[in-house]
Amino acid sequence: MTAFLNKQDSLDLREPDELSEDFEALARRLQSNPNYKVLRRLNPHSVFNEDPPERALSKGVILDTETTGMDVSKDKIIELGMILFEFDPQTGVIYKVLKSFDEYEDPGFPIPPESTAVHNITDDMVMGRSISDREVEQFLNKVSVIIAHNAGFDRAFVEARWPIFEEFLWGCSLKDIDWKAEGFGSAKLDYLVYTQGFFYDAHRADADCCALLELLSATLPSSQQPALLQLLESLNQPQIRLFALGSPFETKDILKQRNYRWSPDLRSWHRTLSTERELEAELSWLKRNVYENRKAVVETETIGGKVRYSQRGGERKQIAL
Repeated sequence: MTAFLNKQDSLDLREPDELSEDFEALARRLQSNPNYKVLRRLNPHSVFNEDPPERALSKGVILDTETTGMDVSKDKIIELGMILFEFDPQTGVIYKVLKSFDEYEDPGFPIPPESTAVHNITDDMVMGRSISDREVEQFLNKVSVIIAHNAGFDRAFVEARWPIFEEFLWGCSLKDIDWKAEGFGSAKLDYLVYTQGFFYDAHRADADCCALLELLSATLPSSQQPALLQLLESLNQPQIRLFALGSPFETKDILKQRNYRWSPDLRSWHRTLSTERELEAELSWLKRNVYENRKAVVETETIGGKVRYSQRGGERKQIAL
């Protein structure tokens, strides 16, 4: 709903707080009608739950980066955002924010215009700026998990810049929570936050971190558990990358439909699985639908907890079909 000021209207000179109270009353009134949905600006808060349990809480970090581009081999981080928070590892309940971090870094070359169009970070904003290695290391002291939305992207960039990130367990709120099974139509962060009744200034590291922490504190509608708990339960599960070696060219479309991705380095289609049971089912599917019951060899790569979502390799072996 948009209001326009015309010549017959008079300016409202009431104090901002008084106006905001009126707007909130209007929002509640609209929200009570099933024909309307209301979005409120996300106002980050530091306390999510009070009265923590007697057992010890754990520390986690929400992390997001903004970069000059998508290629970790040539692009650089220009903004690093992190939020340090306390949570109960048994229940996934988030209690409070301990501190936050948001710094710029000069990449040493002009930021491409197409990247600035996404995150609105300009050359002037990062000129001469540098992120302190010591401050990053201190921020990560006694942290048990680092979480990012699409961790495969952020982890590669921060490990290239700060090797200390290799030492931690990583969770991915994009992939480690089954948003589809919970009834959501998309796993994009801004969409998921909208479903909780909020909007925010997306594609800036600090704002994305605040939005993700808010999302992880929510209760999932189907499983009725905190979103963070579902993510934590997958932390120590190894991932299995399955490479469909020598797959016929004409099968590329059905492989893409089954969420395989092309690896130009290995010249092979691959996908990531979570369990041995999934692997067995996938091997059977490949044999029938890709190799048509002909003799073939595929390759697996098992990735342990501290290597998940990184670009470092795991244990590889070949399997004859």
